[in-house]
Amino acid sequence: VLGPDQHVVLTADAGPAKRYRDFLAVSRGRRRVVVGTRAAAFAPVVALGLVVIWDDGDDLHAEPRAPYPHAREVLLLRAEGEGTAALVGGFATSVEADQLVRTGWAHQLAASREVLRERLITSVAGADEHALARDPLARVTRVPTEVHRTIRDALAVGPVLVQTPRSGYAAALACERCRNPARCRVCAGPLALSSATAPPTCRWCGASDESWACPECGHRGLRAPVVGETRTAEELGRAFAGTVVRTSGGDRVLATVAAEPAIVVATPGAEPVAEGGYAAVVLLDTWLVLGLAQLRAEEEALRRWANAAALIRPGGRCVLVGDPAHPALQALVRWDPAGFAAREAAQRREAHLPPASRLATITGEPGAVDDALTLLAAPAGLEVLGPVAHGAEGESRVVVRVPRAHGVELSRALGEVQRVRSARKLDAVRIQVDPSL
Repeated sequence: VLGPDQHVVLTADAGPAKRYRDFLAVSRGRRRVVVGTRAAAFAPVVALGLVVIWDDGDDLHAEPRAPYPHAREVLLLRAEGEGTAALVGGFATSVEADQLVRTGWAHQLAASREVLRERLITSVAGADEHALARDPLARVTRVPTEVHRTIRDALAVGPVLVQTPRSGYAAALACERCRNPARCRVCAGPLALSSATAPPTCRWCGASDESWACPECGHRGLRAPVVGETRTAEELGRAFAGTVVRTSGGDRVLATVAAEPAIVVATPGAEPVAEGGYAAVVLLDTWLVLGLAQLRAEEEALRRWANAAALIRPGGRCVLVGDPAHPALQALVRWDPAGFAAREAAQRREAHLPPASRLATITGEPGAVDDALTLLAAPAGLEVLGPVAHGAEGESRVVVRVPRAHGVELSRALGEVQRVRSARKLDAVRIQVDPSL
């Protein structure tokens, strides 16, 4: 599209020598287009005209080291400061992107309903009474009859993608009789299976327990309430004998797959691109992602599902297994990520959560955290939540938040706290603004 010698790719995989040559080419104006990971947001492009970020809801865009910049915020600041255009794209809409639209800073660009209807058909297994009449267990079994039928029909024309949120074989085990969680007799950590023939092994200390017995009922049988992509592939391989089954996840990620009929079981973010697109996509264990104890659990679930559904060829089908009444599943069926983001944003405004407010955490030794709070020059409307125990090393954490209009004042006050504490050589505390909660 651009022709030779028009762009550079800035990633850690390129190596230091090549990265430095590309950096010099960009800073001297010899390369005008830069593509890369989150660090590329700082590339010194001469006469910058456009900044673009794709899938801004992905937490990989957030730098895990201080001062914890997010690639989206860096690019938007550059766009505002340098007077350039900005494009925030993706198959899902983040709450922060909705904030940009709601405040008039940006305008939404979306496909028409006609295009979406032609592109794919999305449904939830057992969503109506007719489906439940055909399969009464559609809402309780992991792989309902409708999913089997969808996979079988799709395999006649192309590959099928099955997304499961957990990697490995069996990430958690429980007593087969009383459903009590299976735990290690050495450290009380959770037991898991790495393969069908491996003994139960503790995920914390690594100790194996071949003679495990339930401490509640004495039963020795185990069941797997949560299974990973390896176990899922094994089960589908038995159900569809003679069909090629591939896995993608963990340290074995496939980049692409051929157009021949096959079942590809992948974890979120590890879905390979199929030549010509997938004939169908199945999203299993939706409850597992929605049940995460995180502020962004539902937003992240919809983002993962939308990215997988976008790999379907035109006219393909996407089937979810979960609660058909859940707003996140309904949003994917309607393909309305913008509406879902607006709903999430409204709920966060009521709860005074980002992006409606500016929130920061102060983490460290309990005495150091208390001292930091004492030094903090409180902006108007400051709320202090905590302290609470954080981590396993005796640390504590407090959350401070202010209305978004006073966010700059909070950031300046927190910066002053760090400067004063550093000058006095006091115990360090970690301060992060708008962290992932």
